[in-house]
Amino acid sequence: MGRNRLTEHTGVEFPIISGAMYPCSNPELVAAAANGGGMSIIQPVSLTVVHGFEKPDLTQGLLEGIRYIRTLTDKPIGFNALIEKGNEKYLRRMSEWIEIALDEGIRFFVTSLGKPDWVCDMVHARGGFVYHDVTTRYHAEKGVDCGVDGLICVNNRAGGHLGTDSMEKMYKDLEDLGLPLVCAGGIGSEVEFQDAMGVGYDGVQMGTRFIATSECSMPEGYKEAIVRSGEDDIDWTTKLTGIPVSVIKTPGYSRENNWLIRKLLSGRFKHRTRWLMNAISFRRWSKMAKNTQSSEIWSAGKSVETIGSVESATTVMRSLGESMKTHEAG
Repeated sequence: MGRNRLTEHTGVEFPIISGAMYPCSNPELVAAAANGGGMSIIQPVSLTVVHGFEKPDLTQGLLEGIRYIRTLTDKPIGFNALIEKGNEKYLRRMSEWIEIALDEGIRFFVTSLGKPDWVCDMVHARGGFVYHDVTTRYHAEKGVDCGVDGLICVNNRAGGHLGTDSMEKMYKDLEDLGLPLVCAGGIGSEVEFQDAMGVGYDGVQMGTRFIATSECSMPEGYKEAIVRSGEDDIDWTTKLTGIPVSVIKTPGYSRENNWLIRKLLSGRFKHRTRWLMNAISFRRWSKMAKNTQSSEIWSAGKSVETIGSVESATTVMRSLGESMKTHEAG
């Protein structure tokens, strides 16, 4: 497989990103995906709060977590920075976390939900690269104005926070911006990976596929639900964070919030409301990570359609990469 802009920026073998997921990105999963030859992203809140590195000083917890991952892999890893405004204390902590990640040699960052100019300033000063999650042309242009190096194009088949446009439409809408574009959403097997690369993307980002792996510490019931579900079993809800999140249909799920929450989300307190909803959801997700019987909030994308088994994340990553080599050779 030839080098492209994504592999040049990440320093990895295959143009595949194992995306950051709360609470699913445990250290063993991050390391195993990286060992498969792709880029694997740390989710710092997940690492420090859920997966054993919660300290009174969360900056120390992050440092210990990164160094633990380094005992499991010597491959490049990345860092996820959620930077939505609304909580200045959190943003100060995120700035400290980014500085720690840079000090520990991380040079690839993915930003989400905010204006990434200040992250670009920090990372570019240390020779790194910043890719920004986007769902629309408007947000992509904002990212370009802030100096990002690439765009994670979150489409309507994604897990987690999803977009509204198809993989093909997003590429067509954004290709003229001149940045590397990464397809995020609906990639569960070699077929979708090759389809995305055929459209023109520089690479793909995958989340749901890496939950259904042996190294992921999520409950076995969650992994089994991914394996047995098809795309018709996936819907969305705004009840978790105020923004549509893709989930597996369960008896207790519903799409919309009550009228009061909808009103708060549309008014002057929308940022505070979303922060409160996120805080509540984080607690629920953390509880789920430790509860093998929970089926309340299983987030997943439509890539479940082609996920048929639980395998090692290293095997998943390498199989996808090698399939592209075979496809190109053929």
